[in-house]
Amino acid sequence: MSSTLSTRKTRQDFQRLTNLRAGEAATLARTRHDHGAYYLAGFAIECALKACIAKKTRRHNFPLDVKQAGKVYSHDLTELLKLAGLDTQLDQDMKANRQLAEDWGIVKEWRVDSRYQTDGLNGTAMAASLQGVLAWIKLRW
Repeated sequence: MSSTLSTRKTRQDFQRLTNLRAGEAATLARTRHDHGAYYLAGFAIECALKACIAKKTRRHNFPLDVKQAGKVYSHDLTELLKLAGLDTQLDQDMKANRQLAEDWGIVKEWRVDSRYQTDGLNGTAMAASLQGVLAWIKLRW
């Protein structure tokens, strides 16, 4: 991994990426391309959580220096949720919203390495779960 990104990413950059990847995931899910839909849906959630993290930084920029930023360059959705400061709120909201709990249960299992898988991924379920989780995150980004 490079120690810096080619350009500083902003909250708005991550919001745009979220919307693009979510749209692509929905399109692939409709055409039954499960592995692509699964990967892009997870990537959309990753970008949405990074938008939340960027919101907490100076001028809504995502940290550029990997050494300084540490874990924010993670692809682990549960870790990113914590770094965004949203884990406690999600726990509370899932108690009141069973569908959100089911959706997060599916989404949190995503791994960046899924891009190398060619079978065993349910992109349709992932894309459907993406909608609920993404709507929840967008209220906070």
